[in-house]
Amino acid sequence: MYLFKKIKVRSYEKGLLFRDREFKGILNAGRHWFFDPFNKTRVDVVSMRAPWLVHEDLDVIIRSGVLQDDALVLDLKDYQRALVWIDERFDRVLGRGRYAIWTPLRDVRYEIVDARQVRFDHPDINVILKSEGVFAELNVSFIQEGFAGVFYRDGAYVNTFGPGQYLFWNQMGKVKLYHVDLREIVLDVSGQEIMTADKVTLRMNAVVNYRVTHARKSIEAVDDSRQAIYREAQLAVRAVVGAYDLDTLLSDKDTVAGELESILRKRTAEFGLEVIGLGIRDVILPGEMKELMNRVIEAKKKADADLITRREETAAMRSRANTARILENNPTLMRLRELDVLEKISEKARLNVVLGEKGLAERVVNLL
Repeated sequence: MYLFKKIKVRSYEKGLLFRDREFKGILNAGRHWFFDPFNKTRVDVVSMRAPWLVHEDLDVIIRSGVLQDDALVLDLKDYQRALVWIDERFDRVLGRGRYAIWTPLRDVRYEIVDARQVRFDHPDINVILKSEGVFAELNVSFIQEGFAGVFYRDGAYVNTFGPGQYLFWNQMGKVKLYHVDLREIVLDVSGQEIMTADKVTLRMNAVVNYRVTHARKSIEAVDDSRQAIYREAQLAVRAVVGAYDLDTLLSDKDTVAGELESILRKRTAEFGLEVIGLGIRDVILPGEMKELMNRVIEAKKKADADLITRREETAAMRSRANTARILENNPTLMRLRELDVLEKISEKARLNVVLGEKGLAERVVNLL
């Protein structure tokens, strides 16, 4: 058994002296001898090249006060966080607790931050986010272009943020950041079976263009703004279509769409939404109704065609009658007309024509 124990501490080291498991102090550089017949003395030699003092009895060592000249001691409360730079390079973010950093070989700088503000911002934020263990203390949210961030803390509204990067301290209450799309959105509203005023069952498909104009209201007024406007559009379609007959729906879709849009605008404004436009895409009829409509359309087209034919025939007969009256009153024009007829006939047959005083038509002899 050795009665004496020898400990060597180098210039860049410190010795942590324990006797009978109780911390007694720090040993500086040099050789140290201890009378220890019962092996109750222990010296933990630590290097100051590693800036952070890590030890299972760190709280006892800090409370002893012996580190004041050789180390920076941080005792962070529940609501405090610390940003630490070593040799002008950012090292880490510290949460609540006790920490010791050796200073003889290092240039150490720190900032204490009150985490009760929840949101954190700093000029060196991009460097801080690259440090080790930062996400154990900070929660990072990115709001993309065209979106807004609605921020709540413990259920209470705090602020609405634009696009950018936002950081929040963890374990400082319930924090929620909703991402709201502010861009124009196109929503297809599939039809339901609807009965018109004249008892015809059909399906109507519409398209709604809308955007969020009040991000906070769109979060608080409804649980899902997209589902809300879809539901309201369906109800509006059912209410409006039921007030029109089929012929009006088919012939004046723009009027129906305008009425739908007006109803939907008033309702969705309560949700923080703006309806930009609404259009009727399809009107779908049952199979038997399609056949009936086709027959009606076919009959209308046929009647229109017969009417046009009769009008043309009447116009042609009226034109001939007018021509006959003109020729009857003008013998010269009659002769010219006869010449035109003979010219056309001569193109397809051989003619011998004898002219006389009583008219060409009476003296024509066709020798074929």
